[in-house]
Amino acid sequence: MLRTALTALFLSAGAASAAGLSDHSFASIDGGTLETGDWAGQPVLVVNTASQCGFTGQYDGLQALHERYSDAGLVVLAVPSDDFRQELGSAEEVKEFCEMNFGLTLPMSDITHVRGPDAHPFYAELAATTGFVPRWNFNKVLIGPDGRVVETWGSGTRPLSPQITGAVEALLQ
Repeated sequence: MLRTALTALFLSAGAASAAGLSDHSFASIDGGTLETGDWAGQPVLVVNTASQCGFTGQYDGLQALHERYSDAGLVVLAVPSDDFRQELGSAEEVKEFCEMNFGLTLPMSDITHVRGPDAHPFYAELAATTGFVPRWNFNKVLIGPDGRVVETWGSGTRPLSPQITGAVEALLQ
């Protein structure tokens, strides 16, 4: 119910504020930057992740979601964060861990703050416009092709759950 109210509130704010998806850059774990503007017109699932969390196995589902829907336009962005003290010590360690254990090929940012005063501007704007702040690792935010927040999910919602796949499929039609 809170999610629905927040989504309605956010949608009433209009596409211009739209969690600023087209206005943000993330440092890429591969070097360089990931420009969210490059994904304008596509749905994007943004997930704050951590390598040493009880939910880390969800990387398998994120990769499967990426493989299933990327050709249709979905972008799955993993945003490693140590805000909950469960991330490895460096981007290099995170990248190696994810490649070796999960075969990740989806876009991934460098280690990034997702909450608090040092939150990345995407997450700060998300909090300001919708009230949504990750409460743990593997919280998920689905941004529609128009840049608006479609839905948010907590850690317990698996990437291949009907809630997420249904929302993604509706956006890809």
